[in-house]
Amino acid sequence: MRIVIAPDSFKGCLNALNVALAMSRGVQQVYPECLIDLIPMADGGEGTVEAILSAVSGEKIEVNVTDPLGRSIGATYGLIDNGETAIIEMAAASGLSLLREEERNPRITSTWGTGALIRDTLERGVKKILLGIGGSATNDGGAGLVVALGVRLLDVQGKELPQGGAALANLVNIDMSGIDPRLAKVEIEVVCDVQNPLCGSEGASVVYGPQKGANPEDIKVLDAALQNFGERLSVLAGINLLKLIGGGAAGGVGAGVVGFLGAKLRSGSQMVLEVANAEEKIQRADLVLTGEGRTDFQTAYGKVPVGVAALAKKYKVPVIVISGSVEGSPDFLADVGIASCFSISERPATLVEAFQKAEDQLERAVWRVLTVWKLGEASAIKNRG
Repeated sequence: MRIVIAPDSFKGCLNALNVALAMSRGVQQVYPECLIDLIPMADGGEGTVEAILSAVSGEKIEVNVTDPLGRSIGATYGLIDNGETAIIEMAAASGLSLLREEERNPRITSTWGTGALIRDTLERGVKKILLGIGGSATNDGGAGLVVALGVRLLDVQGKELPQGGAALANLVNIDMSGIDPRLAKVEIEVVCDVQNPLCGSEGASVVYGPQKGANPEDIKVLDAALQNFGERLSVLAGINLLKLIGGGAAGGVGAGVVGFLGAKLRSGSQMVLEVANAEEKIQRADLVLTGEGRTDFQTAYGKVPVGVAALAKKYKVPVIVISGSVEGSPDFLADVGIASCFSISERPATLVEAFQKAEDQLERAVWRVLTVWKLGEASAIKNRG
């Protein structure tokens, strides 16, 4: 028996590695001799570096940068492929989790610290950068990021703009003459699992601004600022960034890194599966276990279990989802190759209680599911005999 375990994190409760380890313990209770491949998953937000480094060999690098408000902090990123590929989480330097609730202010928060992480990877001679942009505290279109890399953003008087999203309303000229020349030799892929455009009713400011501290007036200011930014950068880049799918990701960083750096946007779960060599592992498997904090109608729109199942379906390997909670019938996921979904919940509980017991309940849920799976195997063997 060979099982691949490829879950997402249970957000606010267990990171992806701990979810995978709990699942593994449940498997071993039913199949002690089972060969298990762990592939902790991530979508480009917090935990992406850890997930990849737990699946492939590499190292963590710590750098002194700045947080979204310009304060000095230590942030880490990962190096794999013998130091040729860097994995950066935007959340490590420009993340919402770095700020207290009362400090959240997307008018002034900046992505400069993420740019400093990229600059450090250039010093180490990397050839490829995988940039996860989930969990940001910013709405500056990646302006701070590229300023850290040598770009100058100027107002009508030729003065450099201050940090933050609101200042982009005054952007008139973009000076690329000082951009770090090493970027031209580096491939940049941006891990982006949202499809929001840069501006408008579905754009970065309206949809994600409130969770970053924006009030209704802030949202109007920030959306107008990104509109100006997007128009001017589109002229420079020769592409309409205002219509770019995913351009609004991370407060407009999606559009910014495409326009300034020629980056490519791609799915987070697909990137992790590729880096972890998941296809080869799943191809040999008898069963795949995946999961997430909550499985519901949104899961079908590209979340981790669907990405995992799409790969397993290619090799006709069955997939079972075991999540913190499951809403609705699992039938809506059958077309993507998911056999069934199970919740780890054992009895009614508060959210706090559910979080506290999640690891143990997850282990027991896997044990219960695989006990039934094993009975099915035994019955099939008996009928064939």
